[in-house]
Amino acid sequence: MEPRERDGGSDRPQSTRDASTGRAIVVGPYLRSRGGDADVATASRVVRNAEAKLEEIVGLARAIDLTVADAVIAPVTQIRPATYLGKGKAEEIAGLIASHGVDLAIMDCALSPIQQRNLEKVWGIKVLDRTGLILEIFGRRAKTKEGALQVELAHLNYQRSRLVRSWTHLERQRGGFGFLGGPGETQIEADRRLIGERITRIENEITKVQATRRLHRAGRQRVPYRVVALVGYTNAGKSTLFNRLTRASVQAADMLFATLDPTLRALNLPHGGKAMLSDTVGFISNLPTQLVTAFRATLEEVMEADIILHVRDISHDDAEAQQRDVDIVLRQLGIDPDAGANVIEVWNKIDRFSAEEREELANIAARRPPERRCYLVSAETGEGIDALLAAIEDLLAATRATLTLTIDASDGAGISWLHRNTEVLTKTLRGAKFDMTVRVDETKRDIVISRFSAVETKPSSNSPGTM
Repeated sequence: MEPRERDGGSDRPQSTRDASTGRAIVVGPYLRSRGGDADVATASRVVRNAEAKLEEIVGLARAIDLTVADAVIAPVTQIRPATYLGKGKAEEIAGLIASHGVDLAIMDCALSPIQQRNLEKVWGIKVLDRTGLILEIFGRRAKTKEGALQVELAHLNYQRSRLVRSWTHLERQRGGFGFLGGPGETQIEADRRLIGERITRIENEITKVQATRRLHRAGRQRVPYRVVALVGYTNAGKSTLFNRLTRASVQAADMLFATLDPTLRALNLPHGGKAMLSDTVGFISNLPTQLVTAFRATLEEVMEADIILHVRDISHDDAEAQQRDVDIVLRQLGIDPDAGANVIEVWNKIDRFSAEEREELANIAARRPPERRCYLVSAETGEGIDALLAAIEDLLAATRATLTLTIDASDGAGISWLHRNTEVLTKTLRGAKFDMTVRVDETKRDIVISRFSAVETKPSSNSPGTM
Protein backbone atom coordinates (compact mmCIF):
# COMPACT_ATOMS: atom_id res chain seq x y z
CA MET A 1 0.00 0.00 0.00
CA GLU A 2 1.41 3.42 -0.90
CA PRO A 3 2.28 5.76 2.00
CA ARG A 4 -0.44 8.28 2.54
CA GLU A 5 0.15 12.00 2.66
CA ARG A 6 -0.32 13.56 6.05
CA ASP A 7 -2.36 16.71 6.36
CA GLY A 8 0.32 18.30 8.53
CA GLY A 9 -2.10 19.13 11.30
CA SER A 10 -4.27 21.40 9.17
CA ASP A 11 -7.27 20.48 11.30
CA ARG A 12 -5.45 21.44 14.47
CA PRO A 13 -7.01 24.41 16.28
CA GLN A 14 -4.65 27.29 15.60
CA SER A 15 -3.75 29.45 18.58
CA THR A 16 -3.62 33.19 18.29
CA ARG A 17 -0.29 34.93 18.68
CA ASP A 18 -1.28 36.24 22.10
CA ALA A 19 -1.97 32.71 23.30
CA SER A 20 1.50 31.52 22.33
CA THR A 21 3.73 30.61 25.24
CA GLY A 22 6.98 31.37 23.41
CA ARG A 23 9.21 30.47 20.48
CA ALA A 24 11.04 27.18 20.52
CA ILE A 25 13.42 25.06 18.51
CA VAL A 26 12.84 21.30 18.51
CA VAL A 27 15.82 18.95 18.29
CA GLY A 28 15.56 15.23 17.51
CA PRO A 29 18.82 13.64 18.76
CA TYR A 30 18.20 10.16 17.38
CA LEU A 31 20.78 7.41 17.51
CA ARG A 32 22.19 6.59 14.10
CA SER A 33 22.87 3.01 13.04
CA ARG A 34 26.51 2.12 12.50
CA GLY A 35 25.71 -0.62 10.01
CA GLY A 36 26.76 1.45 7.03
CA ASP A 37 24.79 1.66 3.79
CA ALA A 38 24.66 -2.07 3.10
CA ASP A 39 20.98 -2.32 3.86
CA VAL A 40 19.37 0.55 1.96
CA ALA A 41 15.84 -0.53 2.90
CA THR A 42 16.73 -0.51 6.59
CA ALA A 43 18.42 2.87 6.28
CA SER A 44 15.37 4.45 4.62
CA ARG A 45 13.11 2.99 7.30
CA VAL A 46 15.29 4.54 10.03
CA VAL A 47 15.12 7.97 8.36
CA ARG A 48 11.34 7.76 7.99
CA ASN A 49 10.92 6.77 11.65
CA ALA A 50 13.11 9.68 12.72
CA GLU A 51 10.95 12.08 10.73
CA ALA A 52 7.82 10.62 12.30
CA LYS A 53 9.36 11.06 15.75
CA LEU A 54 10.24 14.66 14.96
CA GLU A 55 6.71 15.33 13.71
CA GLU A 56 5.34 13.93 16.95
CA ILE A 57 7.53 16.03 19.25
CA VAL A 58 6.63 19.13 17.21
CA GLY A 59 2.97 18.26 17.79
CA LEU A 60 3.63 17.96 21.51
CA ALA A 61 5.25 21.41 21.53
CA ARG A 62 2.30 22.94 19.70
CA ALA A 63 -0.05 21.27 22.18
CA ILE A 64 1.04 23.85 24.78
CA ASP A 65 0.85 26.73 22.29
CA LEU A 66 4.57 26.98 21.58
CA THR A 67 5.58 28.53 18.27
CA VAL A 68 8.03 26.10 16.69
CA ALA A 69 10.56 28.24 14.82
CA ASP A 70 12.58 25.28 13.57
CA ALA A 71 12.76 21.50 13.96
CA VAL A 72 15.94 19.60 13.18
CA ILE A 73 17.12 16.00 13.31
CA ALA A 74 20.51 15.71 15.00
CA PRO A 75 21.80 12.16 14.40
CA VAL A 76 24.12 10.91 17.14
CA THR A 77 26.34 7.84 17.04
CA GLN A 78 27.16 7.99 20.74
CA ILE A 79 25.44 9.69 23.65
CA ARG A 80 27.79 12.19 25.32
CA PRO A 81 27.60 12.18 29.15
CA ALA A 82 28.06 15.97 29.32
CA THR A 83 25.69 17.30 26.65
CA TYR A 84 24.10 14.23 24.98
CA LEU A 85 25.10 15.74 21.60
CA GLY A 86 28.59 16.03 20.18
CA LYS A 87 30.40 19.35 20.54
CA GLY A 88 30.10 20.22 16.86
CA LYS A 89 26.37 19.51 16.70
CA ALA A 90 25.75 21.50 19.89
CA GLU A 91 27.57 24.50 18.38
CA GLU A 92 25.62 24.13 15.12
CA ILE A 93 22.32 24.22 16.99
CA ALA A 94 23.59 27.22 18.98
CA GLY A 95 23.86 29.06 15.67
CA LEU A 96 20.27 28.14 14.76
CA ILE A 97 19.09 29.34 18.17
CA ALA A 98 20.79 32.71 17.66
CA SER A 99 19.40 33.13 14.14
CA HIS A 100 15.81 32.26 15.10
CA GLY A 101 15.80 34.20 18.37
CA VAL A 102 14.11 31.40 20.32
CA ASP A 103 13.94 31.22 24.11
CA LEU A 104 13.37 27.47 24.54
CA ALA A 105 14.99 24.32 23.16
CA ILE A 106 13.13 21.00 23.29
CA MET A 107 15.19 17.82 23.14
CA ASP A 108 13.29 14.70 22.08
CA CYS A 109 15.07 12.46 24.58
CA ALA A 110 15.47 11.99 28.32
CA LEU A 111 18.24 14.27 29.60
CA SER A 112 20.09 13.86 32.85
CA PRO A 113 20.19 16.94 35.12
CA ILE A 114 23.85 17.52 34.21
CA GLN A 115 23.17 17.28 30.46
CA GLN A 116 20.27 19.69 30.78
CA ARG A 117 22.34 22.19 32.75
CA ASN A 118 25.31 22.00 30.36
CA LEU A 119 23.14 22.50 27.27
CA GLU A 120 21.54 25.55 28.88
CA LYS A 121 25.04 26.98 29.45
CA VAL A 122 26.10 26.31 25.86
CA TRP A 123 22.91 27.62 24.24
CA GLY A 124 22.05 30.36 26.73
CA ILE A 125 18.33 29.43 26.82
CA LYS A 126 16.07 27.10 28.76
CA VAL A 127 16.20 23.44 27.72
CA LEU A 128 13.32 21.02 28.16
CA ASP A 129 13.52 17.27 27.52
CA ARG A 130 10.73 14.94 26.39
CA THR A 131 9.71 13.99 29.92
CA GLY A 132 9.49 17.61 31.04
CA LEU A 133 7.43 18.56 27.97
CA ILE A 134 4.91 15.75 28.49
CA LEU A 135 4.62 16.66 32.18
CA GLU A 136 3.94 20.26 31.16
CA ILE A 137 1.15 19.16 28.81
CA PHE A 138 -0.40 16.91 31.42
CA GLY A 139 -0.25 19.71 33.97
CA ARG A 140 -2.24 22.00 31.67
CA ARG A 141 -4.81 19.46 30.54
CA ALA A 142 -5.72 17.56 33.73
CA LYS A 143 -9.04 18.91 34.98
CA THR A 144 -10.21 16.52 37.69
CA LYS A 145 -8.77 16.56 41.20
CA GLU A 146 -7.29 13.10 40.74
CA GLY A 147 -5.63 14.00 37.45
CA ALA A 148 -4.17 17.22 38.86
CA LEU A 149 -2.78 15.40 41.90
CA GLN A 150 -1.23 12.65 39.79
CA VAL A 151 0.41 15.15 37.46
CA GLU A 152 1.77 17.21 40.35
CA LEU A 153 3.17 14.09 42.00
CA ALA A 154 4.93 13.03 38.80
CA HIS A 155 6.26 16.55 38.27
CA LEU A 156 7.65 16.82 41.81
CA ASN A 157 9.38 13.45 41.54
CA TYR A 158 10.90 14.60 38.24
CA GLN A 159 11.93 18.00 39.58
CA ARG A 160 13.47 16.70 42.81
CA SER A 161 16.44 15.25 40.92
CA ARG A 162 17.01 18.56 39.12
CA LEU A 163 17.14 20.92 42.09
CA VAL A 164 20.85 21.46 41.60
CA ARG A 165 19.98 23.52 38.52
CA SER A 166 17.80 25.91 40.48
CA TRP A 167 20.56 27.13 42.76
CA THR A 168 23.63 27.51 40.52
CA HIS A 169 23.67 31.25 41.32
CA LEU A 170 24.38 30.56 45.00
CA GLU A 171 27.78 30.01 46.56
CA ARG A 172 28.65 26.32 47.05
CA GLN A 173 30.67 24.83 49.88
CA ARG A 174 34.14 23.69 48.76
CA GLY A 175 35.02 21.78 51.93
CA GLY A 176 34.22 21.32 55.60
CA PHE A 177 32.22 18.92 57.68
CA GLY A 178 29.84 18.76 60.64
CA PHE A 179 27.54 21.80 60.79
CA LEU A 180 29.54 23.79 58.26
CA GLY A 181 27.91 24.24 54.90
CA GLY A 182 27.57 26.79 52.14
CA PRO A 183 24.29 28.68 51.58
CA GLY A 184 23.66 26.95 48.25
CA GLU A 185 23.94 23.52 49.80
CA THR A 186 21.61 24.51 52.66
CA GLN A 187 19.00 25.92 50.29
CA ILE A 188 18.99 22.78 48.12
CA GLU A 189 18.52 20.55 51.13
CA ALA A 190 15.68 22.72 52.43
CA ASP A 191 13.98 22.69 49.06
CA ARG A 192 14.30 18.90 48.80
CA ARG A 193 12.74 18.58 52.23
CA LEU A 194 9.80 20.80 51.24
CA ILE A 195 9.26 18.84 48.03
CA GLY A 196 9.44 15.57 49.97
CA GLU A 197 6.78 16.79 52.39
CA ARG A 198 4.56 17.91 49.52
CA ILE A 199 4.97 14.52 47.82
CA THR A 200 3.87 12.77 51.02
CA ARG A 201 0.76 14.97 51.29
CA ILE A 202 -0.17 14.37 47.63
CA GLU A 203 0.30 10.62 47.99
CA ASN A 204 -2.09 10.65 50.96
CA GLU A 205 -4.67 12.64 48.98
CA ILE A 206 -4.36 10.29 46.01
CA THR A 207 -4.94 7.34 48.34
CA LYS A 208 -8.23 8.92 49.43
CA VAL A 209 -9.26 9.61 45.81
CA GLN A 210 -8.43 6.03 44.86
CA ALA A 211 -10.63 4.77 47.69
CA THR A 212 -13.51 6.88 46.37
CA ARG A 213 -12.93 5.55 42.85
CA ARG A 214 -13.01 1.97 44.16
CA LEU A 215 -16.36 2.69 45.85
CA HIS A 216 -17.76 4.02 42.59
CA ARG A 217 -16.45 0.97 40.73
CA ALA A 218 -17.97 -1.35 43.33
CA GLY A 219 -21.29 0.44 42.87
CA ARG A 220 -21.16 -0.13 39.12
CA GLN A 221 -20.33 -3.78 39.65
CA ARG A 222 -23.44 -4.20 41.79
CA VAL A 223 -25.67 -2.87 39.00
CA PRO A 224 -23.88 -4.64 37.20
CA TYR A 225 -22.61 -3.05 34.02
CA ARG A 226 -19.76 -4.46 32.01
CA VAL A 227 -16.91 -2.03 31.32
CA VAL A 228 -15.47 -1.44 27.85
CA ALA A 229 -12.29 0.66 27.89
CA LEU A 230 -10.77 2.62 25.01
CA VAL A 231 -6.99 2.69 24.79
CA GLY A 232 -4.67 3.77 22.04
CA TYR A 233 -1.93 6.06 20.90
CA THR A 234 -2.60 9.73 21.46
CA ASN A 235 -4.52 11.33 18.59
CA ALA A 236 -5.71 7.95 17.29
CA GLY A 237 -9.33 9.13 17.46
CA LYS A 238 -10.43 7.62 20.80
CA SER A 239 -12.51 10.60 21.89
CA THR A 240 -14.18 10.87 18.47
CA LEU A 241 -15.04 7.16 18.64
CA PHE A 242 -16.25 7.60 22.22
CA ASN A 243 -18.61 10.37 21.11
CA ARG A 244 -19.83 8.28 18.16
CA LEU A 245 -20.57 5.23 20.33
CA THR A 246 -22.20 7.07 23.24
CA ARG A 247 -23.48 10.27 21.58
CA ALA A 248 -21.49 12.23 24.13
CA SER A 249 -19.64 15.52 23.62
CA VAL A 250 -16.17 14.80 24.96
CA GLN A 251 -13.54 17.17 23.55
CA ALA A 252 -12.07 15.70 20.38
CA ALA A 253 -9.40 17.57 18.42
CA ASP A 254 -6.54 16.86 16.04
CA MET A 255 -4.11 17.43 18.88
CA LEU A 256 -1.84 15.24 20.98
CA PHE A 257 -3.28 14.64 24.47
CA ALA A 258 -6.48 16.58 23.73
CA THR A 259 -8.12 14.83 26.70
CA LEU A 260 -6.49 13.38 29.79
CA ASP A 261 -9.09 12.70 32.45
CA PRO A 262 -11.08 9.44 32.22
CA THR A 263 -14.72 9.70 31.14
CA LEU A 264 -17.48 7.11 31.61
CA ARG A 265 -20.73 6.97 29.62
CA ALA A 266 -23.43 4.35 29.02
CA LEU A 267 -23.01 2.29 25.86
CA ASN A 268 -26.22 0.95 24.31
CA LEU A 269 -25.73 -2.40 22.57
CA PRO A 270 -27.73 -3.57 19.49
CA HIS A 271 -30.05 -6.00 21.33
CA GLY A 272 -30.94 -3.84 24.30
CA GLY A 273 -27.96 -4.59 26.51
CA LYS A 274 -25.86 -1.89 28.16
CA ALA A 275 -22.23 -1.45 29.13
CA MET A 276 -20.07 1.37 30.48
CA LEU A 277 -17.61 2.86 27.99
CA SER A 278 -14.45 4.43 29.42
CA ASP A 279 -12.26 6.90 27.53
CA THR A 280 -8.73 7.01 28.96
CA VAL A 281 -5.56 9.03 28.45
CA GLY A 282 -3.72 8.41 25.20
CA PHE A 283 -0.41 6.58 25.20
CA ILE A 284 2.77 7.73 23.52
CA SER A 285 6.21 6.35 22.76
CA ASN A 286 8.72 6.62 25.59
CA LEU A 287 5.98 7.59 28.04
CA PRO A 288 7.82 8.77 31.18
CA THR A 289 7.96 6.11 33.87
CA GLN A 290 6.69 8.66 36.39
CA LEU A 291 3.47 9.05 34.43
CA VAL A 292 2.89 5.31 33.96
CA THR A 293 3.14 4.98 37.74
CA ALA A 294 1.20 8.13 38.56
CA PHE A 295 -1.66 7.34 36.20
CA ARG A 296 -1.93 3.73 37.28
CA ALA A 297 -5.03 4.62 39.32
CA THR A 298 -6.61 6.37 36.32
CA LEU A 299 -5.82 3.35 34.17
CA GLU A 300 -7.47 1.00 36.66
CA GLU A 301 -10.52 1.25 34.40
CA VAL A 302 -8.43 -0.45 31.72
CA MET A 303 -7.11 -3.08 34.12
CA GLU A 304 -10.63 -3.91 35.34
CA ALA A 305 -12.33 -3.71 31.93
CA ASP A 306 -14.20 -6.67 30.46
CA ILE A 307 -13.24 -5.59 26.94
CA ILE A 308 -10.39 -3.35 25.79
CA LEU A 309 -10.75 -1.53 22.47
CA HIS A 310 -7.29 -0.69 21.14
CA VAL A 311 -7.97 2.22 18.79
CA ARG A 312 -5.37 2.67 16.06
CA ASP A 313 -4.95 5.42 13.49
CA ILE A 314 -4.44 2.96 10.66
CA SER A 315 -3.78 5.83 8.23
CA HIS A 316 -0.67 6.96 10.11
CA ASP A 317 2.66 6.18 8.47
CA ASP A 318 3.99 4.85 11.79
CA ALA A 319 0.89 2.84 12.73
CA GLU A 320 2.81 -0.37 13.42
CA ALA A 321 5.29 1.37 15.73
CA GLN A 322 2.43 3.04 17.57
CA GLN A 323 0.79 -0.34 18.12
CA ARG A 324 4.00 -1.66 19.68
CA ASP A 325 4.21 1.35 21.98
CA VAL A 326 0.65 0.80 23.22
CA ASP A 327 1.32 -2.90 23.73
CA ILE A 328 4.34 -2.02 25.89
CA VAL A 329 2.23 0.17 28.20
CA LEU A 330 -0.51 -2.47 28.39
CA ARG A 331 2.06 -5.03 29.49
CA GLN A 332 3.29 -2.60 32.15
CA LEU A 333 -0.29 -2.61 33.44
CA GLY A 334 -0.30 -6.41 33.55
CA ILE A 335 -2.39 -6.87 30.36
CA ASP A 336 -1.10 -9.21 27.66
CA PRO A 337 -2.42 -7.95 24.29
CA ASP A 338 -1.29 -11.16 22.60
CA ALA A 339 -3.59 -13.24 24.80
CA GLY A 340 -6.47 -11.66 22.91
CA ALA A 341 -9.18 -12.87 25.26
CA ASN A 342 -10.72 -9.43 25.68
CA VAL A 343 -8.75 -7.13 23.36
CA ILE A 344 -10.24 -5.87 20.09
CA GLU A 345 -8.20 -3.73 17.71
CA VAL A 346 -10.15 -0.92 16.09
CA TRP A 347 -8.54 0.31 12.88
CA ASN A 348 -9.81 3.88 12.78
CA LYS A 349 -9.79 6.60 10.09
CA ILE A 350 -10.48 4.30 7.14
CA ASP A 351 -12.33 7.21 5.53
CA ARG A 352 -8.88 8.47 4.50
CA PHE A 353 -8.45 5.49 2.16
CA SER A 354 -9.88 4.78 -1.28
CA ALA A 355 -12.30 1.89 -1.87
CA GLU A 356 -9.48 -0.29 -3.21
CA GLU A 357 -7.27 0.44 -0.22
CA ARG A 358 -10.12 -0.34 2.18
CA GLU A 359 -10.65 -3.69 0.50
CA GLU A 360 -6.94 -4.44 0.88
CA LEU A 361 -7.12 -3.50 4.58
CA ALA A 362 -10.18 -5.73 5.04
CA ASN A 363 -8.26 -8.66 3.52
CA ILE A 364 -5.34 -8.02 5.88
CA ALA A 365 -7.72 -7.90 8.84
CA ALA A 366 -9.40 -11.15 7.79
CA ARG A 367 -6.07 -12.98 7.77
CA ARG A 368 -5.19 -11.97 11.33
CA PRO A 369 -5.27 -14.68 14.02
CA PRO A 370 -8.37 -14.88 16.24
CA GLU A 371 -6.47 -13.60 19.28
CA ARG A 372 -5.69 -10.35 17.39
CA ARG A 373 -9.19 -9.66 16.02
CA CYS A 374 -9.72 -6.24 14.48
CA TYR A 375 -12.51 -4.13 12.96
CA LEU A 376 -12.29 -1.33 10.40
CA VAL A 377 -14.18 1.82 11.34
CA SER A 378 -14.37 5.53 10.76
CA ALA A 379 -15.30 7.35 13.94
CA GLU A 380 -15.75 10.47 11.84
CA THR A 381 -18.34 9.07 9.39
CA GLY A 382 -19.73 6.13 11.39
CA GLU A 383 -18.62 3.48 8.90
CA GLY A 384 -18.13 0.08 10.54
CA ILE A 385 -19.62 1.15 13.90
CA ASP A 386 -22.55 -1.32 13.74
CA ALA A 387 -20.19 -4.28 13.18
CA LEU A 388 -18.01 -3.11 16.08
CA LEU A 389 -20.99 -2.84 18.43
CA ALA A 390 -22.15 -6.32 17.43
CA ALA A 391 -18.66 -7.68 18.15
CA ILE A 392 -18.63 -6.03 21.58
CA GLU A 393 -22.04 -7.52 22.39
CA ASP A 394 -20.98 -10.99 21.21
CA LEU A 395 -17.81 -10.91 23.28
CA LEU A 396 -19.68 -9.79 26.39
CA ALA A 397 -22.33 -12.44 25.79
CA ALA A 398 -19.71 -15.17 25.65
CA THR A 399 -19.14 -14.80 29.38
CA ARG A 400 -22.85 -14.66 30.29
CA ALA A 401 -25.17 -17.53 31.05
CA THR A 402 -28.06 -18.34 28.70
CA LEU A 403 -31.13 -19.65 30.57
CA THR A 404 -34.52 -20.99 29.48
CA LEU A 405 -37.59 -20.73 31.68
CA THR A 406 -41.38 -20.82 31.68
CA ILE A 407 -43.37 -18.13 33.48
CA ASP A 408 -47.10 -17.44 33.91
CA ALA A 409 -48.29 -14.69 31.61
CA SER A 410 -50.09 -13.19 34.62
CA ASP A 411 -46.82 -12.74 36.54
CA GLY A 412 -46.29 -9.19 35.37
CA ALA A 413 -43.82 -8.37 38.16
CA GLY A 414 -41.63 -11.36 37.29
CA ILE A 415 -41.68 -10.61 33.56
CA SER A 416 -40.86 -6.97 34.25
CA TRP A 417 -37.96 -7.99 36.51
CA LEU A 418 -36.54 -10.21 33.78
CA HIS A 419 -36.68 -7.42 31.25
CA ARG A 420 -34.91 -5.05 33.64
CA ASN A 421 -32.20 -7.42 34.85
CA THR A 422 -31.54 -9.77 31.93
CA GLU A 423 -31.24 -9.67 28.17
CA VAL A 424 -34.39 -11.31 26.79
CA LEU A 425 -33.43 -13.28 23.68
CA THR A 426 -36.77 -15.01 22.92
CA LYS A 427 -40.25 -14.76 24.37
CA THR A 428 -43.03 -17.06 23.06
CA LEU A 429 -46.60 -17.23 24.37
CA ARG A 430 -47.78 -20.83 24.81
CA GLY A 431 -51.28 -20.91 26.26
CA ALA A 432 -51.21 -19.03 29.56
CA LYS A 433 -47.44 -19.15 29.89
CA PHE A 434 -44.40 -17.55 28.30
CA ASP A 435 -41.41 -19.64 27.22
CA MET A 436 -38.41 -17.33 27.54
CA THR A 437 -34.72 -17.47 26.79
CA VAL A 438 -32.65 -14.89 28.61
CA ARG A 439 -28.98 -14.03 28.91
CA VAL A 440 -27.85 -12.97 32.37
CA ASP A 441 -24.71 -11.79 34.10
CA GLU A 442 -23.07 -14.29 36.43
CA THR A 443 -23.91 -12.08 39.43
CA LYS A 444 -27.64 -12.68 38.83
CA ARG A 445 -27.50 -16.16 37.35
CA ASP A 446 -28.34 -17.94 40.62
CA ILE A 447 -31.24 -15.53 41.32
CA VAL A 448 -32.90 -16.32 37.97
CA ILE A 449 -32.37 -20.06 38.42
CA SER A 450 -33.85 -20.16 41.94
CA ARG A 451 -36.71 -17.72 41.37
CA PHE A 452 -37.89 -18.92 37.96
CA SER A 453 -36.63 -22.54 37.93
CA ALA A 454 -34.54 -21.64 34.92
CA VAL A 455 -32.29 -24.12 33.15
CA GLU A 456 -28.91 -23.15 31.71
CA THR A 457 -28.50 -23.96 28.01
CA LYS A 458 -26.06 -23.29 25.23
CA PRO A 459 -27.44 -20.60 22.90
CA SER A 460 -28.21 -21.67 19.36
CA SER A 461 -26.37 -20.12 16.46
CA ASN A 462 -29.44 -18.21 15.31
CA SER A 463 -30.22 -16.65 18.68
CA PRO A 464 -30.25 -12.86 18.65
CA GLY A 465 -26.93 -11.34 19.49
CA THR A 466 -24.90 -14.43 18.63
CA MET A 467 -22.68 -15.08 15.64
